[in-house]
Amino acid sequence: MRKLVTLTFFVGLIGSAGSALADLDMLKKYNCMACHAVDRTVFGPSLKAVANKYSSDAGATERLSKKIIMGGNGAWGESPMPPQPQVSEADSRTLARYVLNIK
Repeated sequence: MRKLVTLTFFVGLIGSAGSALADLDMLKKYNCMACHAVDRTVFGPSLKAVANKYSSDAGATERLSKKIIMGGNGAWGESPMPPQPQVSEADSRTLARYVLNIK
Protein backbone atom coordinates (compact mmCIF):
# COMPACT_ATOMS: atom_id res chain seq x y z
CA MET A 1 0.00 0.00 0.00
CA ARG A 2 2.80 2.40 0.88
CA LYS A 3 4.42 1.89 -2.54
CA LEU A 4 1.10 2.69 -4.23
CA VAL A 5 0.74 5.95 -2.30
CA THR A 6 4.32 6.95 -3.12
CA LEU A 7 3.85 6.10 -6.79
CA THR A 8 0.59 8.07 -6.92
CA PHE A 9 2.33 11.07 -5.33
CA PHE A 10 5.14 11.07 -7.90
CA VAL A 11 2.77 10.59 -10.82
CA GLY A 12 0.82 13.60 -9.53
CA LEU A 13 3.98 15.69 -9.40
CA ILE A 14 4.93 14.72 -12.93
CA GLY A 15 1.42 15.48 -14.16
CA SER A 16 1.36 18.93 -12.57
CA ALA A 17 4.79 19.76 -14.00
CA GLY A 18 3.51 18.71 -17.41
CA SER A 19 0.57 21.10 -17.07
CA ALA A 20 2.86 24.02 -16.27
CA LEU A 21 4.94 23.27 -19.33
CA ALA A 22 1.85 22.92 -21.48
CA ASP A 23 0.73 26.41 -20.43
CA LEU A 24 4.10 27.91 -21.31
CA ASP A 25 3.83 26.13 -24.64
CA MET A 26 0.38 27.66 -25.04
CA LEU A 27 1.83 31.14 -24.47
CA LYS A 28 4.24 30.43 -27.31
CA LYS A 29 1.55 28.83 -29.50
CA TYR A 30 -0.61 31.95 -29.35
CA ASN A 31 2.42 34.24 -29.80
CA CYS A 32 1.95 35.95 -26.41
CA MET A 33 5.72 36.07 -26.03
CA ALA A 34 5.99 38.48 -28.97
CA CYS A 35 4.78 41.26 -26.65
CA HIS A 36 5.34 39.77 -23.16
CA ALA A 37 8.18 38.11 -21.27
CA VAL A 38 8.02 36.42 -17.89
CA ASP A 39 10.21 38.87 -15.99
CA ARG A 40 10.76 41.95 -18.16
CA THR A 41 8.73 44.44 -20.15
CA VAL A 42 8.81 43.92 -23.90
CA PHE A 43 5.97 45.76 -25.65
CA GLY A 44 3.46 44.75 -22.99
CA PRO A 45 4.06 44.29 -19.27
CA SER A 46 5.96 41.33 -17.89
CA LEU A 47 3.81 38.37 -16.93
CA LYS A 48 5.11 38.71 -13.34
CA ALA A 49 3.89 42.33 -13.28
CA VAL A 50 0.45 41.22 -14.46
CA ALA A 51 0.35 38.53 -11.76
CA ASN A 52 1.38 41.06 -9.10
CA LYS A 53 -1.10 43.71 -10.22
CA TYR A 54 -4.06 41.32 -10.07
CA SER A 55 -2.94 39.18 -7.12
CA SER A 56 -5.74 40.35 -4.84
CA ASP A 57 -8.45 40.55 -7.53
CA ALA A 58 -10.87 37.63 -7.17
CA GLY A 59 -12.30 38.27 -10.65
CA ALA A 60 -8.95 38.54 -12.40
CA THR A 61 -9.10 35.20 -14.20
CA GLU A 62 -12.32 36.06 -16.02
CA ARG A 63 -11.27 39.67 -16.64
CA LEU A 64 -7.90 38.68 -18.13
CA SER A 65 -9.45 35.82 -20.07
CA LYS A 66 -11.82 38.26 -21.77
CA LYS A 67 -9.01 40.75 -22.36
CA ILE A 68 -6.95 38.07 -24.12
CA ILE A 69 -9.76 37.47 -26.61
CA MET A 70 -11.21 41.00 -26.92
CA GLY A 71 -8.06 43.07 -26.43
CA GLY A 72 -7.94 46.17 -24.30
CA ASN A 73 -6.15 49.38 -23.45
CA GLY A 74 -5.48 51.73 -20.59
CA ALA A 75 -4.53 49.20 -17.91
CA TRP A 76 -0.80 49.53 -18.67
CA GLY A 77 -0.54 52.90 -20.35
CA GLU A 78 -1.42 53.97 -23.86
CA SER A 79 -0.30 50.85 -25.74
CA PRO A 80 -3.31 48.67 -26.57
CA MET A 81 -3.40 44.91 -26.32
CA PRO A 82 -4.70 43.69 -29.67
CA PRO A 83 -7.58 41.19 -29.65
CA GLN A 84 -6.71 37.52 -30.02
CA PRO A 85 -9.98 36.03 -31.36
CA GLN A 86 -8.22 32.81 -32.41
CA VAL A 87 -7.81 31.88 -28.72
CA SER A 88 -10.69 29.75 -27.43
CA GLU A 89 -12.46 30.70 -24.20
CA ALA A 90 -11.08 27.57 -22.51
CA ASP A 91 -7.53 28.35 -23.60
CA SER A 92 -7.85 32.01 -22.60
CA ARG A 93 -8.90 30.94 -19.08
CA THR A 94 -5.97 28.50 -18.94
CA LEU A 95 -3.58 31.28 -20.03
CA ALA A 96 -5.04 33.74 -17.52
CA ARG A 97 -4.73 31.23 -14.65
CA TYR A 98 -1.17 30.42 -15.66
CA VAL A 99 -0.15 34.09 -15.79
CA LEU A 100 -1.86 34.88 -12.48
CA ASN A 101 0.11 32.08 -10.78
CA ILE A 102 3.55 33.25 -11.94
CA LYS A 103 5.69 34.24 -8.96
